[in-house]
Amino acid sequence: MMNRKYWLVSVLSAFVLMLAACGNGEETVEEDNEITVVAQTTPMTDVVEIVAENIDEPYTVKLVEVADNIQYNEAVFNDEADASFAQHEPFMEQFNEESDADLVAMEEIYNAIVGFYSPVYDSIDELEDGAEVAIPSDPTNEARALMILDEAGIITLADDVTFEASVDDIEENPKDLKFTHVDLLNLSASYEDGIPLVFNYPTYIEPIGLTPEDAVLLEDDDENTFALRVVAREGNADSDKIKALNKAFTSQEVYDFLDELAGKAHLEPAFEPGEE
Repeated sequence: MMNRKYWLVSVLSAFVLMLAACGNGEETVEEDNEITVVAQTTPMTDVVEIVAENIDEPYTVKLVEVADNIQYNEAVFNDEADASFAQHEPFMEQFNEESDADLVAMEEIYNAIVGFYSPVYDSIDELEDGAEVAIPSDPTNEARALMILDEAGIITLADDVTFEASVDDIEENPKDLKFTHVDLLNLSASYEDGIPLVFNYPTYIEPIGLTPEDAVLLEDDDENTFALRVVAREGNADSDKIKALNKAFTSQEVYDFLDELAGKAHLEPAFEPGEE
């Protein structure tokens, strides 16, 4: 009798364990098919939502929205997310160098046309000697801002610097401009505080009622050097999940959204639909 009771308990326990294993298997399959993408603000988050609507089965996309320019790289690097859509390749490479990370830039999606804005001048030709200029404090965007001024002939950078240029690389500054480093997310506040010339992105100047049409100087980046890109870890860049994600990011639906937005937001799609 004791043996029969023990046998029944053993069978029941095995059955419960089998059900639990099946349940865990289903959860694992669902989890493996979910692609977590980190983004920061519009229109990047809007693009991710369109991607989520057009991803091929069996995959689904989960958008995780963050509030700064650090969390999205940390999340991907620490395997807390599969990919991000929030940055250009030079910014990613800066993170890799500083954090000994292995992030990889994937598809070029769109190029945001950045520039300089002024609460004081109607034209860059009015720029006064000794004027204060607010530029980003992170190295890659600092270089981008200085390269725009160099291209316009306002300053002259050393010949051997490009995406790592800093104010220390300015060889000629005929107007004796005073450069102030400001966190990228605070540049709009610098404009509102009356700094005469301020670098900024279309995304960040929109909340204060500005558009790129209000810029006194815009970037000309024909090669899409600073195009916003999908970024993944080197270890999963060739996975089926990321391949499906790249396909959805380069879909006709995403292209149409960006193309419609281009006129008012000064961004340009950086891909042809169907590219992977």
